[in-house]
Formats: sequence, structure tokens, C-alpha cells
Amino acid sequence: MTESELFEIAAKYYPQANLTNVKILGNRAILEYKNLAENPAITSALKQEIAALLPEYKISVLFVEEKTADLGVEAIAKWQIKGVRKIIGVASGKGGVGKSTTAVNLALALADCGKRVALVDADIYGPSVPTMLGYDGSPLISEDGKYFKPFCEYGIKSVSVGSLIDRNTPLIWRGAKACGAIEQLMTQTDWGEIDVMVIDMPPGTGDILITLSQRVEFAGIVIVSTPQDIALIDAIKGVNMFKKTGTPVLGIIENMSYFICPHCGERADIFGHDGAKQTAENMGETFLGAIPLEPEIRRTSDAGTPIVAENPDSPHTKAYQEIAHKIIQRVG
Repeated sequence: MTESELFEIAAKYYPQANLTNVKILGNRAILEYKNLAENPAITSALKQEIAALLPEYKISVLFVEEKTADLGVEAIAKWQIKGVRKIIGVASGKGGVGKSTTAVNLALALADCGKRVALVDADIYGPSVPTMLGYDGSPLISEDGKYFKPFCEYGIKSVSVGSLIDRNTPLIWRGAKACGAIEQLMTQTDWGEIDVMVIDMPPGTGDILITLSQRVEFAGIVIVSTPQDIALIDAIKGVNMFKKTGTPVLGIIENMSYFICPHCGERADIFGHDGAKQTAENMGETFLGAIPLEPEIRRTSDAGTPIVAENPDSPHTKAYQEIAHKIIQRVG
């Protein structure tokens, strides 16, 4: 079945004008409607007809209420971050896909490429950069009472919202307060001269992410996803959200792409195979590369010695470095 044939079937159940995305990815069929109230009975009938023709396929019917970005004066006023040439965001449509681990190792890989790198941990829901870089529990300090002094670990400078509170205290902040804290970290830190700033962004497509995309002059966004269906559906939403706010997308990284058994050497595609690559191709986006599901990546991150720093000759380090080179080629 082609996507055009799938579109014709879907058009029998809901208005064509609201059907904005029809994709067949591997053994998945995805339909996306915007600004349309779902009728569960109609959706069920639609799925049944598709399932009868594609019995081995997983069928997803999504209903999205389009968020129109506020493009007024507040959206145009960008945050002024002194000394920083390029800013790259690392984002994901959902949590749990290894976004922060990717952001840390990507920042280190960019430094290996000769860039002066800064890393901002803006993930208010789970700030983990202090743990991964080994300064968990250390407070931010200001020597002049005006600017924070960034942490300097493994050749990169960094700050984290996690340094503002105790590690066991949840950040119960509304959007305005959270964005205010992120703005303070970014604009009131003495960065010196930085070629590339990497921002570990909150997961999802909520208000904080929209505010960041409006207030930060991004060179581009990197989307992190696993190969599985649930993550890819949210990755698609993330790409579309950034497009709506006029933020360039540099490409998609497939994390936890595969597992190599350390005993027999056999490869296992635990979360599926090439899902992010196929999604990138279908959306006309760049596939930046794949990172395996590897215990050493997890161990080194938990220990505060990321794999790119601890084992520079590892094939996994090479994978991050190859992605870093592709990003540099795109943003300069």
C-alpha cells in the first residue's frame, strides 16, 4: 500500500483538510490530524479498515492541536549571550531516549574537533549534567557578584539548573520561573570566548521549549530518538514544532540503535531497526548517525567520566565524533 492509497482511505472518515501527515515507515502506518476533535468510534473504524489491508502493521492515528507561536515583540527579543558564536540545541520529543547522555558526549566530541565548547543543562525535569561531568553537589559561585563562574570539566565549560537546588528536590516551577532561571544561567555566566554552545533542552514540545526556540538564536536543533515507534512519533512532533517556530533542524540521531552481545558478538535490534533513519528520510531531514545501546556509555555517564573523555579510542567515541563533524559542516 502506498501513502496515497492510505490517504484515500483516511479521507473517508475525517476531513481531508485536517489530515496533515500520512507516513508509512517500515511496518508502521501513521496518520496525523491537526485542529480536529477525535471521534473514538470513527477512529476505531478507520484503524479496522487499514488493519484489514495491512494486518502486520502497527497503526497510529494522532490528533494534534496546533500551537501557534507568539511572534510579537517578546518573541523577537533574543537573549544576549556574550562571547558565544553558535548555539545548538539537543532535544527529544519525549524523555528516556538518552538525550542528556548524547548532549554531554556530543559537546565533548565537538571539543575534540578543536572547538571551544560550552554546555548548558536546561533540562529542568531531570538535570543530569552535573552527575555526568562529575560536579554533582557543587554549587554555582560568583566571584564578582555579577556573573556565575562556569564549571570546567574535560575541556568544556558548563552550568546546570541542577546546581541551583538540592539533587533530591524536584523543580516545581511554572514556565515563566523556569525560563527565567535558564535565561540567568545563559546570560549571566562568564563564558569567555565560545565557538559552540550546546543546550540540553527539556523533553517534549511544551511552553518552555517554545520560549527557548523564540528567545535563543539557534544555529540549529539536533533531535534524539530511539528506533521504536512510540519515540519516533514524538520525534516527528518535535521536528514539526521547531519548524513552526522557524528554528532550523540539523538532523536526527538514533540513540540505543542496536546492541552487540559481548559474549557472542551477535547484534540485537532491541528497539527496532533504522526507525530514526527512515523517519529522517521521509521528513526530508538529515540522519546524523546511530549510537548503540552500550553498557560502557551508561557506566561512564553514571561515573562522571563520559565515554568520549574516558575512552577516546572507543568505537562509540568515534560515533559521537562523526556526528560532531557533520554538525560542524552544517553550522560552521
